[in-house]
Amino acid sequence: MLQSALEAARAGAATGGIPIGSALFIDGRLVATGHNRRVQDASVIHHAEMNCLENAGRLPAADYARATLVTTLSPCDMCTGAALLYGIPRVIVGENRTFVGGEDLLRSRGVEVTVLDDPECVELMTAFIAAHPALWAEDIGEDESDRP
Repeated sequence: MLQSALEAARAGAATGGIPIGSALFIDGRLVATGHNRRVQDASVIHHAEMNCLENAGRLPAADYARATLVTTLSPCDMCTGAALLYGIPRVIVGENRTFVGGEDLLRSRGVEVTVLDDPECVELMTAFIAAHPALWAEDIGEDESDRP
């Protein structure tokens, strides 16, 4: 499942965006993928998970209740909130070394969170953050001057 999210992350990077990808599976079947499109769309909300959910279209609550959301990077508070809002019971995280999002909140609300610590996901983000620190800070809502 992570491979689908990684392919989406690479697609986002290839078009000048932040290399974060996501995939939504229902009953083990791929329903949609998405990638961070904040740069490409000048969007404040198109993180990978949000873009993936957008690409999945409107789904009934019963579908979300059987879903797994896969993301190459730990989901931020906005994306965590979307997973909680739609009652997605499982989130698979490619890596959380470069950023830790709302994993504890997800767990506290009964969501099964699995962190894979995937080396390719780590490398994608490590390289991107080193090359584009200001863009990364903007993406996670920080002032670049606050970062070490």
